[in-house]
Amino acid sequence: MGIEDSDWEARIAAAWATFDDYDEESAGDFRALVDGLVAELPADSPVAAFERACAWDSTGHSDKAVPLYQEGLRLGLTGYRARRTKIQLASSLRNVGRAAEGVALLEPELGASGDELDDAVRGCLALCYSSLGRDREGLSLVLEALAPHLPRYQRSMGNYARALRVAP
Repeated sequence: MGIEDSDWEARIAAAWATFDDYDEESAGDFRALVDGLVAELPADSPVAAFERACAWDSTGHSDKAVPLYQEGLRLGLTGYRARRTKIQLASSLRNVGRAAEGVALLEPELGASGDELDDAVRGCLALCYSSLGRDREGLSLVLEALAPHLPRYQRSMGNYARALRVAP
């Protein structure tokens, strides 16, 4: 079965749609659901590593997610899932005390072609910066992400964001 299989994609999406039905005590059941679906993929599937990482990460186990996200990237994850992986891996790295590695992953994403994940890149990078004591840079990124969504004051917020980057 190839990952292009729209039936598989629909079933993994349906599994994730039930995520909020699982509490902390039944998190293992959710991971088992995801594991069952990814077992249908080839053993060296980068998507399988990604989905397993997401399941561990979403159930509070960043430490178990990190190597799986890294495996997905190493196996050649591409496109939208690759960008999601970088965001989620950076967040998990920050959670396990490796925020500098998260910064290294996300800073190149600031210049990537824009998509709906741009604000998530900025938000996660801001958290990594904050964990490293770089709060001004983090605040600047958050204001940049927020500004386009405001009904007014977009230009002012953008200017404030830039000023935070250059001010001492």
